[in-house]
Amino acid sequence: MGLVSKPAELIVIDNVLSAMVGVEGHYILIKTVCGKSNDITFLVDPSMDLALQELAKRIFPLCKSFLLINQFVESRSQFQSGLVNHAFSAALRALLLDYQAMVAQLEHQFRLGRLSLQGLWFYCQPMMRSMQGLSTVIQRASVNNISGSAVLNLLQSQAKAMAGDNAVRMMLEKMAQCASSAYMSILERWVYEGVIDDPYGEFFIAEDKSLQKESLTQDYEAKYWRQRYSLKDGIPSFLANIAGTILTTGKYLNVMRECGHNVQVPPSENSKLMSFGSNHHYLECIKAAYNFASGELLNLIKDKYDLTGRLRSIKHYLLLDQGDFLVHFMDIARDELAKKPDEVSVEKLQSLLDLALRTTAAAADPFHEGLTCVVERSSLLRRLGTFNDLEVTLRNSGDNDLEEPVSITGLETFSLSYKVHWPLSIVLSSKALIKYQLLFRFLFHCKHVDRQLCGAWQVHQGVRALNTHGTAISRSSLLCRSMLKFINSLLHYLTFEVIEPNWHLMYNKLQSAKSIDEVIQHHDFFLDKCLRECLLLLPELLKKVERLKSMCLQYAAATQWLISSSIELHNPVEPIDDSKGLNKAKWKSGQVLKSTTRNVAVTDSVLKFEKEFNTELQSLGSILSSNSQAEPYLSHLAQWLLGVKNVKNGL
Repeated sequence: MGLVSKPAELIVIDNVLSAMVGVEGHYILIKTVCGKSNDITFLVDPSMDLALQELAKRIFPLCKSFLLINQFVESRSQFQSGLVNHAFSAALRALLLDYQAMVAQLEHQFRLGRLSLQGLWFYCQPMMRSMQGLSTVIQRASVNNISGSAVLNLLQSQAKAMAGDNAVRMMLEKMAQCASSAYMSILERWVYEGVIDDPYGEFFIAEDKSLQKESLTQDYEAKYWRQRYSLKDGIPSFLANIAGTILTTGKYLNVMRECGHNVQVPPSENSKLMSFGSNHHYLECIKAAYNFASGELLNLIKDKYDLTGRLRSIKHYLLLDQGDFLVHFMDIARDELAKKPDEVSVEKLQSLLDLALRTTAAAADPFHEGLTCVVERSSLLRRLGTFNDLEVTLRNSGDNDLEEPVSITGLETFSLSYKVHWPLSIVLSSKALIKYQLLFRFLFHCKHVDRQLCGAWQVHQGVRALNTHGTAISRSSLLCRSMLKFINSLLHYLTFEVIEPNWHLMYNKLQSAKSIDEVIQHHDFFLDKCLRECLLLLPELLKKVERLKSMCLQYAAATQWLISSSIELHNPVEPIDDSKGLNKAKWKSGQVLKSTTRNVAVTDSVLKFEKEFNTELQSLGSILSSNSQAEPYLSHLAQWLLGVKNVKNGL
């Protein structure tokens, strides 16, 4: 068929109108490369007038854009494409309807004989720019097969790139808002109810259902709080700056639901998160939801579950703030704690602990029933070596030989634990309790050393009436006094220089905390600071202190032998005729005579203890002084211990 039967231009217009809706004509063919839906070309009959060909080819990009968009709508409307693609396809379908209506109007004008090819080109101009802008987006989306937030980010980035063309930019922004409607519905349920309604996995918050809240009491890393709900890659750009707040808001609502406290953010007319825009109303709604959820959860944990009371109770027992129960417990459990760790009966210790709690001021504490006994299998130094937070510290120190004592007993491995239930386990997690236990073990052993030295001091006081001047007993008494001064100074530093001031700082911060995450942050900071300032994160210093404590215990155990080897005590079985006071005078004279006799073995033992103790103490003092610039708090400990040294030198 040739161009002679009809005017050439009318035939070209008719073919172009057909091509605009994807229909081939006699002189315009549509060719699609197999397997490449984006590769669409239009073939023109070479017998067509060249001028008409050029005009027709100008309209072909619009025809191609229609076909590409139509194919995208059909493929992305399928079930597995996701909610965002469904919403985007629906918006594109509405646009195509407008486009097809425009084509129908042009065809009507053509049938009336009022449309020229140049006029067709003119009327297509506004729609052509918009269709080409969209075709660029869908081509990129198809190549990368993206969905969810990636589609929203692509639409937004393309809208910004078209800032010079206001019409196209506004059309792309409208498409982004339409596509985000389904996404915002998911977001709305999360920040208002704490529910993830995300059947296609498009939301930027992931839920790990394998993690249960009960794991907080066993899991050292507290994965439930950090990983039960977590951020994924591909956060929408318009939510990137507030993604953390969104995550936290839903987490808080979930905690309250787990507590049986069903709370939903109060709805209002202006709280709907249907779309985002330049007015940033959606950001205000999210922040309001966060403030509500944060305040509700904080009040729930503080008031209903009495977090402050629990923390105060733990301080009483694990930080030895309330010492009367501990003194009673150490008295009645002395024999059991003196056994090897494998031989200690935890059940017996628990019953003795319960007895000590019931018969002291601790009975008035409503939370004392949560206290339990634990007997570790390794010393404090070895336990610190396996403490996860110390791995880097120990590697960097170059001093990893935290040796295990040759013989340890329950006194070195005994610890207390505390039963914590949901939701307090969010703050008092397994990791936090382990830190409390490390502090307790250090304090408890210091108390034990202090008690042993006090016993040795009492033995010395028992022979105070004798004339021991210039003897080994006199020198031993001075050494005992120096050791007591050392351990008392250490305990004073740990309790009054470290724990008490840091506790009050934390307590004041907790009163002004705005969220449970701030509470966790302040509490963890308190524990980490106490661990460090109590030397538990400084292996070199801790080993020196443990060595000095070991010397004190060895000396206290040898005190009875030192005294009995220096003085021959009276046998109470032998009667003493004291009617005239003669035998008493003779016995006392014999004691003095015995005490003035230099016992070489005893004197050497005392001198050895004294030399080793002084050497270690001086070494510790020099290390504290050299490190006090990097760690200012060590200057307080150095001041106390150097004070011990000065007193010792003055004796």
